[in-house]
Amino acid sequence: MIHGSSLSLVRQNRIARARIGYRLCRPRNSPPEGVFPTSGVSSPSYRCDRTEEAVSLPPDLLAAIEADHRALDALVRGDPNPKKRMFSKKDDVTLGNPFGPPARGWANVEVTLERAVAQLRDGSPIRFERISEYGTPDLAYTLEFERWRGKAGPSEEMVSFALRVTTVWRREQDGWRIVHRQADGVTRERGPETIRDDDA
Repeated sequence: MIHGSSLSLVRQNRIARARIGYRLCRPRNSPPEGVFPTSGVSSPSYRCDRTEEAVSLPPDLLAAIEADHRALDALVRGDPNPKKRMFSKKDDVTLGNPFGPPARGWANVEVTLERAVAQLRDGSPIRFERISEYGTPDLAYTLEFERWRGKAGPSEEMVSFALRVTTVWRREQDGWRIVHRQADGVTRERGPETIRDDDA
């Protein structure tokens, strides 16, 4: 049972989700909330529900987005290759991840992905929360929260992670590819002191 201020926070969260139209994407046949699959299960496909009508995206882009979700499943288990295949290999591709400064150009993006995956293992996605999406015949973006569990660094503890992720997609000769991905840990309100630059 939830009491007092906790109930108020739950209601506020539900209202916020309704206002911005979250699209919740979970693995098909996923376990109940709070029960997490073991690392031995195969990469799942995802089903999505939304509190308001979703923007119509091209079917081949929707397939690419689902493939990217499956690629995260592989990434947090220690395999970067499916994620690598989702990225453009052109010189203008960029990646900003929570572990360091942005990378530009495929060679640098590939190194950044490998450096990130070296710190992660035994993970599994919990859900993707689609906040916004928009697409044209050749260019599109999504804004999502990615939530997953796994082990990071030398620790053997299974912990929860959450990222705010903006992904820009571009249609190339071999299909839709990620031309930019920006991921950070800002998933709730923070004060201005959190962006202070002590090195400036």
